[in-house]
Amino acid sequence: MLKNMPDTGTDWDSLRAEMITRGGNDAKWREGKTAVYVFNAGEDVSRVQKEAYTMYMSENGLGPLAFPSLKQMEDEVVGMGLNLLHAPEHAVGNITSGGTDSINMAVKASRDYAVATRDVAGTPNIVAPYSAHPAFDKAAMMMSLELRRVPVADNLLADVTAMSAACDDNTIMLVGSAPSFPYGLIDPITKLGELAEEKNLWLHVDACVGGYIAPFVRMNGGDIPPFDFEIAGVRSMSADLHKYGYCAKGASTVLFSDESLRQHMIFDCADWPGGRMVTPTLAGTRPGGAISAAWAVMNYLGVEGYRAKHKLVTNAREAIERGVIQLGFHILGEPQLGIVAFSHPTENVFAIYKQMYNRGWFTSLTTVPKALHLMLSPFHAEVTGTYLNDLKDSLKAVQSGDKDAVTESRYS
Repeated sequence: MLKNMPDTGTDWDSLRAEMITRGGNDAKWREGKTAVYVFNAGEDVSRVQKEAYTMYMSENGLGPLAFPSLKQMEDEVVGMGLNLLHAPEHAVGNITSGGTDSINMAVKASRDYAVATRDVAGTPNIVAPYSAHPAFDKAAMMMSLELRRVPVADNLLADVTAMSAACDDNTIMLVGSAPSFPYGLIDPITKLGELAEEKNLWLHVDACVGGYIAPFVRMNGGDIPPFDFEIAGVRSMSADLHKYGYCAKGASTVLFSDESLRQHMIFDCADWPGGRMVTPTLAGTRPGGAISAAWAVMNYLGVEGYRAKHKLVTNAREAIERGVIQLGFHILGEPQLGIVAFSHPTENVFAIYKQMYNRGWFTSLTTVPKALHLMLSPFHAEVTGTYLNDLKDSLKAVQSGDKDAVTESRYS
């Protein structure tokens, strides 16, 4: 659709007012009624995000010589991530624009590593559980790779035996999630690591959701299984800063167990008139604000701050679990972090979702099996009672045969 640019400019007060009006129908995340897309860690963290971002919003991470401050902040953020995730001393990484970017770059590195070190005669393939993120599909599509999705086991975790059977001489990567987005469950990464070592394959752990919450839940006493670089077979990880790191969008980290692996991610071009260009990730220009805000938030919260915020998350999840079980729902698996999905044995959860949506809730759904899905933030600890009361009313509406409740939705 074409649109003419206005002939003259409009004053900022008017534009600001219009922007506020336009957002009037957006998801009410500030009220705690959104459990996807936004991670609300409180007004104090939001202030740090905004002020730190604007301090470096014009600087460009593409130019580390011009902006050594950004390079220093990126190195320190990555270093903290590597330390949290039990990386070896020689491990390295970079900040990316998000989880899809991190996964794409890990796949690119694994592909180029395989080309450089092995004889891959056919189309290279990636073996992943059915629950793995679609970013792997996107990466495979862009790089002409084959993605082999393997059905999960009855417990909704990666089926390591089936994944082993799906591997062949052209397999370049195994994938595990910590946790998977649909279920919020941590795959058996230790067993996947053993398989990767046995077959000499690259194991990537997608911890976009869990990378910056699982270590702190473990510190809080949670029984979190090994899922990171402490497992010898793990060569790369993705972990999003703008999810449970509570940093500004868009910021993620892609991490490698060794510099020799990361080198296959780096883009280096000198054959053009502008001189040599080296970029570590897919992006050229890299927003300085995303880097500076990540550095500021991580230093603002520190270990104690993250532990406190994540305790609120797990408290909220446990309260939701208790409440939905009382309403007759079944929890999918045994979630340990901030995601919980739950199904109902007799009622249409998509109809229940629509009822909740009509009450102002914007959350998510799982399609296999059909379930309601929440990705919780610290602020949700204040609204679990409201959510459960609305869920109870929504369930009753569906059970009573409310015509609006059973109307087919976009998720049907």
